[in-house]
Amino acid sequence: MSLFYRHLTPTHRLRHRVLRTGASAFALVLLTACGSVPLQPMSKEELNAQAVNDRRAARVGVEPITGELSMDEAIARALKYNLDRRTRMMEEALALNQFDAANLDMLPKLMANAGYVSRNKNAITRSEDAITGLPSLANPYISSERTHQVYDLGLTWNLLDFGLSYLNAKQQADRVQIAAERRRKAMHTLIQDVRTAFWRTASAQKLRNDVVKAIELAEDALVDARKAEAERLRSPVDALRYQRQLLENLRLLESIEQELSSGRIELANLINAPLNEQFKVQEPSDRVDASLLDIPVERMETMAVSQNADIREHSYNSRIAVEETRRAMLRLFPNLSFNYNIRYDTDRYMINNQWNDTGLHLSYNLMNILTAPSQTRLAEAGVKLADQRRVAAQMAVLTQVHLARLQYQIAYRQYLRADAIWQADAKISEHIKNRESAETQSKLEQVANSTTAILSLLRRYQSLSQLQGAGSKLEATMGAEPVLGSVTELSLDELTKEVGKSIRDWRNDAQEPAAKPAARSEASGASDVIAGEPKTTRNIGGIKLKLHTRVSAADFALVANRNGTFEYLALHEKD
Repeated sequence: MSLFYRHLTPTHRLRHRVLRTGASAFALVLLTACGSVPLQPMSKEELNAQAVNDRRAARVGVEPITGELSMDEAIARALKYNLDRRTRMMEEALALNQFDAANLDMLPKLMANAGYVSRNKNAITRSEDAITGLPSLANPYISSERTHQVYDLGLTWNLLDFGLSYLNAKQQADRVQIAAERRRKAMHTLIQDVRTAFWRTASAQKLRNDVVKAIELAEDALVDARKAEAERLRSPVDALRYQRQLLENLRLLESIEQELSSGRIELANLINAPLNEQFKVQEPSDRVDASLLDIPVERMETMAVSQNADIREHSYNSRIAVEETRRAMLRLFPNLSFNYNIRYDTDRYMINNQWNDTGLHLSYNLMNILTAPSQTRLAEAGVKLADQRRVAAQMAVLTQVHLARLQYQIAYRQYLRADAIWQADAKISEHIKNRESAETQSKLEQVANSTTAILSLLRRYQSLSQLQGAGSKLEATMGAEPVLGSVTELSLDELTKEVGKSIRDWRNDAQEPAAKPAARSEASGASDVIAGEPKTTRNIGGIKLKLHTRVSAADFALVANRNGTFEYLALHEKD
């Protein structure tokens, strides 16, 4: 046993053994932690349980669909229950919490410390005479306990840290706004997708029975045709051609059925409804509201520049870049810090065990003199890049406005054409029914005519769906959105009413600065009565015609209205 250990008291020996055992255990734990971590793949049971819990969590708070689903309710359900939208809202909430945390970073630092100090030998010191330099004749003395506790409570305030935290809080506030703009953009895309999927579901609901009946009729005709071929009741070539035409119609009908079957599933996913739920949608009015074309392009550009989510996001990024420049410049300044501490030590050799100390420190990194120019150039380059991105985004959005308006105008014209074709096929269908009653029509003609009628109506609904999608894209490009309250606090019925009212109010407000034209030409999409022109001029089919003072029976033209109907418009006016 060492001489040091023999001179220890029993109490100190016990403490020494405890500390040595604790140090050995700590070293063992440290060495164990440095080992490799084994792979731990999730088991199949864990994955299945997690999937069940996720599906249950996705359906929490979702009201079941009762009755027929309207367009406004579908949009309201998407805004309230859509999972991607919930994710965007959580991202915005996370950014807001980060902003609150950034504000708290500006507070001074208040640190409380407690510690335990132990050493295996006493702190023994000698002294020398300050004049002669000779060692003191007194015996060495102990200046500190081998084991004692220390406590302190300190307040520190750093001027440079405060400035950096303040600028960081301003940047975080802009990031909150960026998260809100991304949520708005996701909402625009969601409304656009809901409208398109809703019309696809409505078309499937309208055409499903007709498609099934036409397929059954075609299959029966195909069986009869193959039987006639086997019995050689007609020429083999004619029989095969007959079968081929039937098979071609069957292929077309089956492709229509396949296309119609996916609309309901897409809509159910958007509104967070069970994918296997067979709900019905309320077929909206087929009266097309093309009032977006009444808004001047200049006003659309103005609205897009001030409301588009992409432009707003780049504007906030520009402000963040400016604040980053200020942060870079602030780091070049000297650092001034102030601290105040309350300390306590249990060392029995100390006369004053409790004391307070105060300090004021000024420091400066001399290397900043060398790095300042490069840091400044870097920050300024970031600002120029953010500004250039904002300018490019604005030009891209303005281009999108013109393209979206053109696409909407084209979709509107295509709908008018599809509607006209459908009306013609409807009249043909009436004549076919008369021939069917007289039994003067073959099954092939029945299948072909049914397929043509179904395809015509399908294209009309497709045109309506494309028109709704183009309109939603144009509104999203302009930054238009329903002005609603808290989606989580409003009930589904209240939110449905708010959605319908807000969309109607927005369109009315958007058209206020512009004169609202009356009828719309099918070909041009412009007003029949041109602003600034005398009343003796009309625009029919994009051609300006001067009016005369007399009316004859032939002075009328067939003009398509915005609701898809047709009417005769007088080309001349009376005296």
